[in-house]
Amino acid sequence: MLFWSVSARVIPESTALSFTLITEDPMNSLHVVTGAGPVGTTVALQLADAGHPVRLLTRSGSGPEHPLVERRKVDVSRPELLDEAFAGAVAVHHCIHGSAYTAAAWRAELPEAERLVLEAAGRAGAVVVFPESLYAYGHVDGPMTEDSPRDADFGKPAVRVELLAARAASPAPTVSVAASDFFGPHVRNAHAGERMVPTVLAGKTVRVVGSLDQPHSWTYVPDLAAAMIRAAGTPELHNSFVHAPTNPPRTQREMVAAVAAAAGVAKPKVGVIPAGVIRAIGLVHGETRELAEMSYQFTKPFVLDSTQSEARLGLAPTPFDVAVKTTVDWWRHQA
Repeated sequence: MLFWSVSARVIPESTALSFTLITEDPMNSLHVVTGAGPVGTTVALQLADAGHPVRLLTRSGSGPEHPLVERRKVDVSRPELLDEAFAGAVAVHHCIHGSAYTAAAWRAELPEAERLVLEAAGRAGAVVVFPESLYAYGHVDGPMTEDSPRDADFGKPAVRVELLAARAASPAPTVSVAASDFFGPHVRNAHAGERMVPTVLAGKTVRVVGSLDQPHSWTYVPDLAAAMIRAAGTPELHNSFVHAPTNPPRTQREMVAAVAAAAGVAKPKVGVIPAGVIRAIGLVHGETRELAEMSYQFTKPFVLDSTQSEARLGLAPTPFDVAVKTTVDWWRHQA
């Protein structure tokens, strides 16, 4: 059986670069997942649905229920717990995030946690796969490719640059899989999550940040998870930075319309919260200030080009209409 499994579409062999597939018995291919947010949950379920045992580590012991998912209460900032937690794993999918959406919290928490995970994974002989944002690219003037500079020097993006440098310096093999703004099942706190989908379903006015009509890339979280799993099982991709398969960009206006169409409801009214207003509010409101720092991603084109990585991974994004319909169905189920 294949070491990895994926939900994204497989590119026809004629258009994909060749790579070695690792074949293992599922009973011998334990994967560890840290964190049970939308990415960790999706990675764990894709692996378990394919027959792979998964050890899911969270501080609370939370996570999806599945016969092959073992949920453990493990704080990855406590190194004395990691050797046992990682024992027997072929891959660690490190999906935790900071306790607050600030550069200060990220710098205080994430580098040390990653250092401990990398050291323990090295002792276990496991590759570490990270979901990554596009923050390290900073302000861009064109589509982001894997060859674009990742050298942002301000706020939260600078922390991501530092994390990438530490991964590159680690003796343990790593893969960073970058994605744009999330949407999909389990995605709540996102521009195309609870800020958009339930509002469209309720027929209320949707208000977006920045601009309604600038092209913007949106990554379907199951495609990110599929890419992480594929990268873990492809040694040729270890110690690299790849982009998750991502469909061509849509404007925020188009994204709202697609959600409405998938739901079979009327297109709602849409409005904009200008970046200038967000910056002004941020002068007195900390959380808004953090959002304002990244508002540039929505005031001009912000496009992820995953062409090269799709070929290397042998994957393509889930068709956009299918992804949006699945997302809408998930939200309706929550209601």
